[in-house]
Amino acid sequence: MEKYIDGFLIPVPKANLDKYLEMAALSGRVWMEHGALDYTECVADDVQAGKVTSFPQSVLLEDDETVIFSWISYRSREHRDEVNKKAMADPRLAHMKPEDFPFDGKRLIWGGFRTIVTLGT
Repeated sequence: MEKYIDGFLIPVPKANLDKYLEMAALSGRVWMEHGALDYTECVADDVQAGKVTSFPQSVLLEDDETVIFSWISYRSREHRDEVNKKAMADPRLAHMKPEDFPFDGKRLIWGGFRTIVTLGT
């Protein structure tokens, strides 16, 4: 089954990680309730700066920050658009404004991806 994925790379100050996790937990519940297939948040554990490219370089990571890698899965791009519309209109997220995020939203990287290979469960 081909799925559609929204993927994110986010530089989060280590001092704000608890605030980020609160925001992510609420967002995850909202997306799942509106039909996302799954919602995953990961924190960098074995991520090194590269010579040319890397996760840290991609978000211009600062010394006091860590990288969050996350994704949300959907049945299709159409399904993603429906879920996102509902989630973004959910009143539980109304208070979330970019200027209040516990990270620098200008360095957030995100995009939608059509899957081409999926193995496993």
